[in-house]
Amino acid sequence: MAVVKANAYGHGLLTVANTLHQQDCRSFAVTDAYEGETLRKEIPYDSDIVLFSGVFDAEDAALCQKYTLTPVIARPEQLTLLQSAGFTGKLWLKVDTGMSRIGATSLQSLIKSMPSSMQLAGIMSHLACADEPKHKLNQQQIDQFKTIQQSTQAPAYSLFNSAGLIAFSQHIKTDIARPGLALYGIEPITSQPLGLKPVMQLSSQVMQIRNIKKGESVSYGATWLAPQDMRIAIVALGYADGLPRLLSNQGQVWVKGQLLPIVGRVCMDYCMLAITQHDVQVGDEVVFFGYHDNQPSANHVATQCQTISYELFTQIPSRVPRTYVKE
Repeated sequence: MAVVKANAYGHGLLTVANTLHQQDCRSFAVTDAYEGETLRKEIPYDSDIVLFSGVFDAEDAALCQKYTLTPVIARPEQLTLLQSAGFTGKLWLKVDTGMSRIGATSLQSLIKSMPSSMQLAGIMSHLACADEPKHKLNQQQIDQFKTIQQSTQAPAYSLFNSAGLIAFSQHIKTDIARPGLALYGIEPITSQPLGLKPVMQLSSQVMQIRNIKKGESVSYGATWLAPQDMRIAIVALGYADGLPRLLSNQGQVWVKGQLLPIVGRVCMDYCMLAITQHDVQVGDEVVFFGYHDNQPSANHVATQCQTISYELFTQIPSRVPRTYVKE
């Protein structure tokens, strides 16, 4: 079940889903009915489209019926909404085994509430600490899910995301995995690399070069002063494009095979680089993170910003054009 929610983690929902469909993927997961509707208009009915958040209201339930979407159900009230909409399709039941997020606390009550007109696709849960394989909560959740498997008769069971699939697939047999981050070439567990290669490169170009004098400040707040007469490059990418403001005065970018520092605060639409003694010209490509070994990786940039690569990817807005290249 390919996880393509949040615009395929910022990579572009329709292009990613179409590419996967061409490779015979027939199960996709999004967040809600609106993402499901968008995807269904592109992906044929030979594929399941699963809604991780289920349904919120009557409109969501109607979309499930209209577009043959498969909601994930955690509360009986969601079943009532679907029944009122005349929904007769498939659904997943989700149980909380320790994440303390979405999921039923009483699976049996949820099973009893399920109308006979609907079809059970399977039962799922989610590991809270799969990217930390030694965390004790993992085994507790796996044991609880094993108990669920032994006490129910569902068509399928699903527990693992990318990290869980790598670390725990030998601990418990499940039918469907839900890879997300790994689909986009990011190692889910850095200590257990698979040799994945990132798909996304975030880049822009130099739009202006300036000469500044020693002691002159750069950008808002004058937080950086030139230590000598020098050259700076203004680059057309800022925090409104998904470049974290936390990279101000500490980030590095890749230009012509060399790493150059970001100086001054990252602006809404721009950032500045120190380029003294480097052959940088207007129009040169600037890579903020990419897929070549000598470029900054998304994981590296995320660590600098005390976050995760998921956030970097999903914060890139629609105003940033996506260009797809076959390699």
